[in-house]
Amino acid sequence: MSTDRLSPAASANVALAAQQNRVLRNTYLLLAISLVPTIAGAALGVSLGFRGFGAWWLNLAILMGVVMGFGFAIEKTKNSGAGVAVLLGFTFFMGFWLSVLLGRVLALRDGATLIGYAFGGTALIFAGMAAIASSIKRSLAGMSKFLWVGFCVILLAAIGGIVLQMPALMVACSVLFIGLFSVWLVYDINQIITGGETNYISATLSIYINLFNIFSQLLSLLGIGSSD
Repeated sequence: MSTDRLSPAASANVALAAQQNRVLRNTYLLLAISLVPTIAGAALGVSLGFRGFGAWWLNLAILMGVVMGFGFAIEKTKNSGAGVAVLLGFTFFMGFWLSVLLGRVLALRDGATLIGYAFGGTALIFAGMAAIASSIKRSLAGMSKFLWVGFCVILLAAIGGIVLQMPALMVACSVLFIGLFSVWLVYDINQIITGGETNYISATLSIYINLFNIFSQLLSLLGIGSSD
């Protein structure tokens, strides 16, 4: 139907819906493309035997610093083609960083199978959360502060589990992180659907980080529960 036969308000709603669908479509496309540099980075890290930079706190500091640096760069370039290049560079780095965990899991007898299970589980969670987000018609913008508070609390608990050498606490934190980032997926997709996020590069970054964390936490749990 031609929009010139609609009232101004109806025409605006049609245009807004078209924009939201375009952002969502471009986000999913870029998210799929981002898997390529992620896999390449992971393969490079595994082939080089990358094991991180020593102490856990040093690795955490480096990871958070690099993530914030890339986040700043992506935010500055998100309205140009350079934003896509920076985002793909970020996903390559995250794949390389993930190779530390992948190398440990691949050393197990059923390592490759566990990675497949983690990938499949992440895909199922993504599909489920996307379906939930699509069914919610109102904006969930008010959830943001609660998600960040939850993240900080679980992160502090996880650090405490490492420092105090409490494996049960670390396992519990992994489960909580999976739940938190699953809810965050619903939030981020809802922001696109309701018009709260209009830039597909920023949207892809947010969803990618959620999926990366869900996958790594699932893989950690599967590795801990391995028969080896």
